[in-house]
Amino acid sequence: MDLLDFARGPALTTALSVFAFGVAWRLVSLWLLPWARDPSARREGARPAWIGAVRGFARHLWPRKPFARAAMVTTVNGYVMHFGLAIVFFGLAQHILFLRGLFGLAWPNLPSGLISGVAVVTLGSLALALARRLTDPVLRLISTFNDYFSWLVTFLPIATGLLAVSHLGAPYPTLLAVHLLSVSLLLIWFPFGKLMHSFLIFVTRGETGITYNRRGVVL
Repeated sequence: MDLLDFARGPALTTALSVFAFGVAWRLVSLWLLPWARDPSARREGARPAWIGAVRGFARHLWPRKPFARAAMVTTVNGYVMHFGLAIVFFGLAQHILFLRGLFGLAWPNLPSGLISGVAVVTLGSLALALARRLTDPVLRLISTFNDYFSWLVTFLPIATGLLAVSHLGAPYPTLLAVHLLSVSLLLIWFPFGKLMHSFLIFVTRGETGITYNRRGVVL
């Protein structure tokens, strides 16, 4: 078995299994935690809980006005990075074929040149995020291995994928194998590191919105 066969066979299969079971375990274990009863009285006229959850999530999509200027670079860069990752993952033809093989779903792909451009911008956004973490005294103080390793496993698939589609640095089968191995690493780490926020953000912000709604906090 050569490197490419291993990468797209046992490595990717194992990584997908770890990802699926890991995400399910994190979500189920969170749901099964004891829920503290809110002793506060429900505000008269409070909207249904699901509306509070949606409003709470939407309200935190942009910082409050007093903090908007200070947080502008971080906020905009965060959106550039996340939208870039989504476009690359869901827009590249090869990725769509892979997802169709898993779920039976497909949609029109974006031009490969556009995907490459978005990938370059996304890499720049990730580099900016790392530079800010390394130079900001507060961020540097509170950053842990989890932060840096989560950054690395996000950066590697984009970088190796860009090299693979550009046929730069090595034969294409080798580049593709390295790309798939970097994706496998991301999938394995995903449920156990800070990348899990991709799922948990809906839970945490929704719960915050429900609490605000119940207590009459103005969003």
